[in-house]
Amino acid sequence: MQRIRGWVPEIVSLLLFIVLTIALANGHLLSLDLRVADWVDTHRPAPFYWTLRVFNYLGQGGQVLTPVAIVLTAFATWRLRSVRPVLLFGSAYVLFYLTIGPLKIWFDRAAPHFKGANREILFNPDPLATGSLSMSYPSGHVANALAWYGVIAVLINALLAQPMPDRAYLALRILPPAIVFVTTTYLAFHWITDSVAGLLLGLVLTRILARVAVLLGFRPRIRTAAPVSP
Repeated sequence: MQRIRGWVPEIVSLLLFIVLTIALANGHLLSLDLRVADWVDTHRPAPFYWTLRVFNYLGQGGQVLTPVAIVLTAFATWRLRSVRPVLLFGSAYVLFYLTIGPLKIWFDRAAPHFKGANREILFNPDPLATGSLSMSYPSGHVANALAWYGVIAVLINALLAQPMPDRAYLALRILPPAIVFVTTTYLAFHWITDSVAGLLLGLVLTRILARVAVLLGFRPRIRTAAPVSP
């Protein structure tokens, strides 16, 4: 059986997320967030806005990624005659439910388009900053685009007679997170540090899910150590 090589990427990403969060909680980088948000608000022509809105759906979990993953899981389950794809999908869903969502609620950061005071700070005390207006940090779209496409790549490979070509695999893993990072920030759906935090957490989650995939007998396209004996 293969195993994923090393925990260094996960540890480094998690530490960077913690450092970034502490910095924001202490008032650092907030001016950067404000400058970026103010700049994109004044440099966003209408035709470009709608183009970016469409591309931003690449990171939409409930409306795009989850349905796509469900369809691929169903086909892979039928093709392999195994519940392993269901277990992989379930692991991803539970992992996201227990991490990104609670963090967004706990950090209580208003979105850039919130009109109240201190919109850029974590733990916003404004009673009007509730619901979707208070769950900006970290960006779930960016984390989704990194981790869910890893699961999708594993499921697609399970359906193919031959492994996905390298260029197609790299495009699937790199382009969606990059596009969602840019569109989410440029549309002011999130502060730029929200997007960075989503990227860091997304890397942690995608590495964890790659380990789950290996345990389930899949072969994710991620660097692995030499096979180990059972």
